[in-house]
Amino acid sequence: MGQLDGKTAVVTGGSTGMGLASARRFADEGAHVYLTGRRQEVLDAAVASIGRGATGVRGDVAGPADLDRLYERIAADGRRVDVLYANAGVGEAAPLAQVTEEHLDLLLGVNVRGTVFTVQKALPLLNDHASVILSASIWTVEGPEGFGVYAATKAATRSFARTWANELKERGIRVNAISPGTIDTPGLDEVVGGGHTEQGRQVKEFLVSRIPLGRLGTPEDVADVALFLASDQSRFVTGAELFVDGGTVQV
Repeated sequence: MGQLDGKTAVVTGGSTGMGLASARRFADEGAHVYLTGRRQEVLDAAVASIGRGATGVRGDVAGPADLDRLYERIAADGRRVDVLYANAGVGEAAPLAQVTEEHLDLLLGVNVRGTVFTVQKALPLLNDHASVILSASIWTVEGPEGFGVYAATKAATRSFARTWANELKERGIRVNAISPGTIDTPGLDEVVGGGHTEQGRQVKEFLVSRIPLGRLGTPEDVADVALFLASDQSRFVTGAELFVDGGTVQV
């Protein structure tokens, strides 16, 4: 028997990286998983890679109408939601002197507004004692140069976990945040300038040198923690932030 047998899970930004690994883990444990992503062909490939137990609904969490369509599909399928992983997010660098309205609109729109409406619009479908998982970041602790707005959006996410854990406690709904460290994903390759280039390899070597456990994280490392928060194993955990960073900001 799986830890999520008979349950319904939603993973936004589930077509690649940590979201896909988590969606696959949930499905492996018996859940029917709804994934969202902005690119239809990538989303279709993700659903195919999971196989039975996965449904893709194309959409952008920054668009409330797309979220409405997601939850309308779930309701039309006769399902309610037991696990909601608000994973979708976007990162972009800009030092303070170069912050633009467009930069703010992008990061606030996806990481803050998108997270708020992902959870708010799910409320009518969330079962009592459901698990809500939010995606934060260790950069709220590190304060890396050039990522001030991004880090602030993730600090907001961490704050939401505390507030919503209080607001939803009467329904027994748990709300927690995952703060990944440096995870080896396609998104990381974009940030370092290409994971298979000499420059990219050098940047990754530097990043590894800062991680006490001596390696980059994998999407599966995050997925295992997401499963813990999704399952009854974390039934007495709410309002928490779990770091998946190999000790980067811990020791």
